[in-house]
Amino acid sequence: MDDTAFICWRGGDSGTWPDRPWRRRATLVVMTVGLLASMVLSAMVGWPDAAGALTFAQRMTGVLFVLTGLVQGVAAAMALDYWGRRQFRMSGAIVLLGVLIALATDSLLLFMWLEEMEYTPYLLMFLPLWCWSVWALVVLVREDCWKGVPRPKRFAAGVVVTALLTGVSLAYSTMYQPTAAPMHLSLQAKFGAARADRQAPFLHVPLSLRMKNTGGIPVYITNDIYTVRGRSAKYSEVPGSAEMLREWRDTAGQGQALGDAERYAGGLKRTVISSSHVYGPGKWLEVGQEYAVERVFQIPRRAPFGTVAVNMQVFYMRKDRGKLDVDAFKTPHYTWRESEAEYYCPWERCGQQLVYSGSVRHNNNLVNVTRKPRFVWAVWEPGRLPYVSVSSLSRWDRKASETEVRRELDRYGAASVRAEAEVPVAELLGSAEP
Repeated sequence: MDDTAFICWRGGDSGTWPDRPWRRRATLVVMTVGLLASMVLSAMVGWPDAAGALTFAQRMTGVLFVLTGLVQGVAAAMALDYWGRRQFRMSGAIVLLGVLIALATDSLLLFMWLEEMEYTPYLLMFLPLWCWSVWALVVLVREDCWKGVPRPKRFAAGVVVTALLTGVSLAYSTMYQPTAAPMHLSLQAKFGAARADRQAPFLHVPLSLRMKNTGGIPVYITNDIYTVRGRSAKYSEVPGSAEMLREWRDTAGQGQALGDAERYAGGLKRTVISSSHVYGPGKWLEVGQEYAVERVFQIPRRAPFGTVAVNMQVFYMRKDRGKLDVDAFKTPHYTWRESEAEYYCPWERCGQQLVYSGSVRHNNNLVNVTRKPRFVWAVWEPGRLPYVSVSSLSRWDRKASETEVRRELDRYGAASVRAEAEVPVAELLGSAEP
């Protein structure tokens, strides 16, 4: 071909192809349809993050996916030229770039899907598109589609750099950024000065409860409770270590406490006096936001309590990892009501529980398209330790897999914090004296 003497021109223009037209047109149709489908998939993955992600990095990741979809749309238009008149020298390289983007995107989605292997409607898109992208890459490599590029090495370097930047951005937004910001919630519980009731032999004791988001990210409150308990005991001047240890063995592991061991106090018993929510499930705290509430509870003047203690516990979840359907989650469901068919459980077996339920979306839409929908469940009962779980179950089931619940709680950055305060009843009686 270097010697022009051996070249004989027999006519024709850029529209003349020395091949089988049906084969070339079939390749064109399959290539164009695949690129357009990849464009739609990239837009569907990226647009929710680009429009509604809570962090800048996650929004930029969504914008990146949308831009890659636009590149694939341009590549689909260039495919018409590359298998047609070939009037643009870069058309083949642009088609190759679109196919490489599709292969990288579909491979990432397939890799994430293999971690759980749960059925999702998106699987019917990215699995066939992954097979198509492998076929398209083989076809383009065989045709040496990059030969029309003036500087193919610089083009290849640009593609590699773009791929590396994309990978770094995804890694930053999915792994580093959600864990770099500290998460911390501070609690405070404090008793006030008691007041005597003028008409009944009771003391009214004020209780101050505070919570503040002292971390670097907003948090959802998924469950909370405070419980006031009065402690009674049988006191003796005779030290009895054997009796003390026996009672400790009997009480250890019961309820929230591990059991107390005291030398001069035996028969320790705690009685629930008051219990309620603090802030309420489904609400949230922005960075630096504080919530405080004042409550009042009553105890008899001659109550057999030596001390009164309050235990406050709050369960929360990072707001930068998931978006909770707070409108649905705020509504409690009563398990003892037969009208709540999905949550009904006889109170003789389940007690008087309130169940809170709401869907949660991961703030990285790559996780949403490769997983089943997730739901947050919270169970509350007066005086009992609250319960929070995240699972793929859309219906309340007390037999949810503990492994799945623990994994999903870690994925959404769920945590809990507690605070306690205790005051002698003698002090409350003293403050109530006129």
